[in-house]
Amino acid sequence: MADEKTFYVTTPIYYPSNRLHVGNSYTTVAADAMARFKRLTGYRVWFLTGTDEHGQKIQRQAEAAGKSPAVFVDEVVEWIKELWQELDIQYDDFIRTSEPRHKEKVARIFTRFYEQGDIYKGKYEGLYCTPCEAYWTERQLNDGACPDCGRKVELINEEAYFFRMSRYAQRLIEHIETHPEFIQPPSRKNEMINNFLKPGLEDLCVSRTSFNWGIPVPFDPEHVIYVWLDALSNYITALGYGEEDSLYEEFWPADVQLIGKDILRFHTIYWPIFLMALGEPLPKTVFGHGWLMLQEGKMSKSKGNAIDPLVLADRYSSDALRYFLLREIPFGQDGIFSLESFITRINNDLANDLGNLVSRTLTMAERYFEGVLPEPSAGDDSTDASLRNIALNTPEAVESAMEQMKISDSLTELWQLVRQSNKYIDDNMPWDLAKDPAKQERLGTVIYNLIESIRFVAVMLQPFMPRTPECIWEQIGIKESTKLQEWGSLRQWAMIKPGTIVKRGEDLFPRLNLQAEIKEMRADKPAEEDSDSEKAEELTGLITIEYFQQVDMRVADIISAESVPKSDKLLKIEVDIGEENKRQVVAGIAKYHQPEELIGKQVLFVANLKPVKLRGVLSQGMLLAATSEKGDLSLTTVDQKIAPGSRVS
Repeated sequence: MADEKTFYVTTPIYYPSNRLHVGNSYTTVAADAMARFKRLTGYRVWFLTGTDEHGQKIQRQAEAAGKSPAVFVDEVVEWIKELWQELDIQYDDFIRTSEPRHKEKVARIFTRFYEQGDIYKGKYEGLYCTPCEAYWTERQLNDGACPDCGRKVELINEEAYFFRMSRYAQRLIEHIETHPEFIQPPSRKNEMINNFLKPGLEDLCVSRTSFNWGIPVPFDPEHVIYVWLDALSNYITALGYGEEDSLYEEFWPADVQLIGKDILRFHTIYWPIFLMALGEPLPKTVFGHGWLMLQEGKMSKSKGNAIDPLVLADRYSSDALRYFLLREIPFGQDGIFSLESFITRINNDLANDLGNLVSRTLTMAERYFEGVLPEPSAGDDSTDASLRNIALNTPEAVESAMEQMKISDSLTELWQLVRQSNKYIDDNMPWDLAKDPAKQERLGTVIYNLIESIRFVAVMLQPFMPRTPECIWEQIGIKESTKLQEWGSLRQWAMIKPGTIVKRGEDLFPRLNLQAEIKEMRADKPAEEDSDSEKAEELTGLITIEYFQQVDMRVADIISAESVPKSDKLLKIEVDIGEENKRQVVAGIAKYHQPEELIGKQVLFVANLKPVKLRGVLSQGMLLAATSEKGDLSLTTVDQKIAPGSRVS
């Protein structure tokens, strides 16, 4: 075990004053993806999350609810654990600061600081933000309010213990400047040095007497230990700091401590100074990611605009929510959450790209080979080599992005393989190969390569969307073949045995109707809160790009055409859009085109139109056409031959 690679990742411990919103989930989903990725690539991982349960704010809220603080936080913590279970958060430990294992160690840490002269007793007069549990000087306020949350601060006057921060300030500056990886992303480093460290650190108040919901100071029980000294210590108390043969010896210092940028000061100034005073190494990296915001601004529980992640996960699946959070936002930057962007990601990336790749491939395997994986015996051509090379190179690209904590980039790399696989279908046109018995071996090779590529995608998808690969294993026949699900299996192509039984299952991610989802999800929302894009649509008739992207427009080959009986306007037309079954459409173009002249044309076709019957004949889509001012009609065609089913975007 001494030679085993280890990885310790933490989230901030969440303040259980209320239920968490989808922005809070962002940090934990990102940490879980990192932890899962490290496990998948051979590391022994410890992943810690939890709750920061003490402080004046909790005590006040509990009193307002007519409950004890312990009962109040128990109820919220139960909900938080339910949320993490629903989002498939695979943590190794959940620390609560109200637990004896934490409280005992914090009391010992406080006593040690006092005995070595880092803590002294004095009197505090100053400005305090209760919601943020933070002290501020007059110069740090923003128009007289807390610079973090914008709320009113209180003037506090009470006896307190103080930590001599200035004793370690210069040492911390030197560490930050000589360890560029310590504060990430790099843009956050200058903010900490220039705004807090170089102007001079004031001694930090580390106890309170105006409330009692906290850890008592061991030698002065009228005082409770200030929340940040209490809370920040969780990262080592959870590992058994101070105990023999504990996880602390194996996993500390932490490899990555993920936090929101609003608590960066506490984690890159207070926390490392506490560790220096203990004589312990500092975390390797503290990563302050951006906020997940709404279009109208920051999401928060106090503003009442928080979005419940449980509702989203229940309606759209936890994997869809995880994918959106990890893919939509470059890690470290602020991002915007909107229902429109969420549904569009599901439709474009998960339904159109990934889901369609799996369903098309498995449908063809069943249709052409009765669900038995064929032998790839037709030799190699340029499209085979291109697909294989991208598949073999993608694991390294994904790993490189994850090492740099560029989670969104890692998914972008993975989707290059998804899209190349779809292109491989269009390039090889298996439906055409199936028409010629002499091309049966080539058809088998194409189907085999597609299923092997899907295996590669599913293996790499595990850290980000843990449920979806299980569904894919089932369909491609390797549910019990765990070796084929391991990261090491991606070093070699063509690992699935020919003869494996494959079977198409339910669609991984059915396409959603954007407008219907918006209407249902916002049914209770007041009209004046509608988004700007909706207002523009109502006022001008304009549509958003997300609305346009709901139209599934494809290139279609016209296979046959004939007149509809008892109609001089309608033609019944059969088209090929790259699916197992051909589509039938009824079009009112008989006055402009003879049936025989249409056969062989490539036209644009709307594939997700609700089926209707015209003159008793089923129509499963719509051909696109343009009408001139004189009333002449012309079908929309493409300027060069392209595979049927190719999407128009």
